[in-house]
Amino acid sequence: MGRRRASQLLAGYRQFLLGRPTPSSHEQSISGSYWKLNTWRPCCMFRVSVGTPQASNYLNLGKTYAIKQRSFGSAATDIPRNPAFSNLNADDISYFRTILGERNVVEDEDRLSAANVDWMRKYQGSSKLLLLPKSSQEVSKILHHCNSRKLAVVPQGGNTGLVGGSVPVHDEVIINLALMDKIVSLDKINGILVCEGGCILENLSSFLENEGFIMPLDLGAKGSCQIGGNISTNAGGLRFVRYGSLHGTILGLEVVLANGTILDMLGTLRKDNTGYDLKHLFIGSEGSLGIVTKVSILTPPKLMSMNLAFLACKDFTSCQKLLLEAKRALGGVLSAFEFMDSHSMDLVLSHLDGVRSPLPSSLYNFYILVETTGSDETYDKTKLEAFLLRSMEEGLILDGVVAQDINQSSSFWRIREGISEASVKVGAVYKYDLSLPIDQFYGIVEEMRNRLGEAAKVVGYGHLGDGNLHLNIMTTRYDSDILAQIEPYVYEWTSKHKGSISAEHGLGLMKANKIHYSKSPETVQLMVDIKKMLDPNLILNPYKVLPQSCFN
Repeated sequence: MGRRRASQLLAGYRQFLLGRPTPSSHEQSISGSYWKLNTWRPCCMFRVSVGTPQASNYLNLGKTYAIKQRSFGSAATDIPRNPAFSNLNADDISYFRTILGERNVVEDEDRLSAANVDWMRKYQGSSKLLLLPKSSQEVSKILHHCNSRKLAVVPQGGNTGLVGGSVPVHDEVIINLALMDKIVSLDKINGILVCEGGCILENLSSFLENEGFIMPLDLGAKGSCQIGGNISTNAGGLRFVRYGSLHGTILGLEVVLANGTILDMLGTLRKDNTGYDLKHLFIGSEGSLGIVTKVSILTPPKLMSMNLAFLACKDFTSCQKLLLEAKRALGGVLSAFEFMDSHSMDLVLSHLDGVRSPLPSSLYNFYILVETTGSDETYDKTKLEAFLLRSMEEGLILDGVVAQDINQSSSFWRIREGISEASVKVGAVYKYDLSLPIDQFYGIVEEMRNRLGEAAKVVGYGHLGDGNLHLNIMTTRYDSDILAQIEPYVYEWTSKHKGSISAEHGLGLMKANKIHYSKSPETVQLMVDIKKMLDPNLILNPYKVLPQSCFN
């Protein structure tokens, strides 16, 4: 429920893209009691409305607030269309129909309109063609033709990204893998799943849970995002602190290159040290080097014991110390350590219907979600309770509650995962996804608050367990003067403090020209050389990831 809210709002996009009706709206209720530091407190009724009406309002914010990212975002400078690219013609469309059939070559304006814009309505292209292949061979034929004709393409999954990486900049042909959603196999001894790149993350999670396993990746957009897109952006998510990066859990890939070559690296071995491990080139490449069509991934066993605590801290120093203590006291059962400041909490409570704080109404300065996952319910709960009581005695925790069932866990996660949704209801949102040393984690939030004053609302939240901060700066409308105060200052500050300007969202269109804040000139040049080698005509997701000046 709570963890799926963003997914529910985005699911209609996929159904519409495929020409299917969207489900009707419904309501779900959450109630009960929860454990609070050795006492019981009755839990308020939570009503979480989900479905079409809210999704409609949410996805139409572009009209409400007249959002135009090309005028007021990191992609503010209009990027000229590459004159080397050809224009789509009738012969091209006829060829694609012979490959895919009439139904899967989409020229309908309404469906194209949905595919041309990102879910936040910040980036919008003008593609005239959407292709829906059903196999790797069809993707190969599409790319072979586009490469020979120099037709630019944009690979698209669930279109849930935040940096403009999955929508056209100009008239690129959209290749969406929504129909490539088959599970190929599951090795039930080793927990190795092989599936197609268009599989929805939540569908994979449901399938695996029924088989006694889980996906090592969990995202708020799991109901819409595709595993191929997750891999292409090297998505992080909520389980990163436990299971690490996709670079560690992906065992093999099948990738179609720009010239149509199907690169078979779909191994299922835990160890394979024969030559260069090329799959890592494509993990996080954002579709600029090839299109991921199949994946083999190592999936952990499903553990039956899960506990979730919602905690309040007085200052950020306490949050840092609490993280260290959690790692020491909880060890291998620690599966999530999420962070929110009071401004984030206030934002969610003010702008999302049915969401209430499980703690008293007075706002604390910082909030932490601590999740444990293990195999012994009694042992794990005892361990967590001992950690919480000790942390309270040491003054690291001011208040806290422990969920008593899955409904309460969902309501806790709803608060954390509702921040992004709530932020767009304010109006214009400037989003920054940063990796920072833990001791510098909150510094940029305070800097931007002082820098912008009353002109903007600044919130900080994210995955404290792995040093990933989500910095959201909100104003009633996009404004070039506000943007000038934010950028490049945010990037300069991050670079100065040895951080990364993209922790898990990728670079896309938004930050392609900002890569030098995190990577050396020599590193960027090697990336450019690799791009030119694998995609000499530069047709794959052009204008993204790397600065266009590198290719002029």
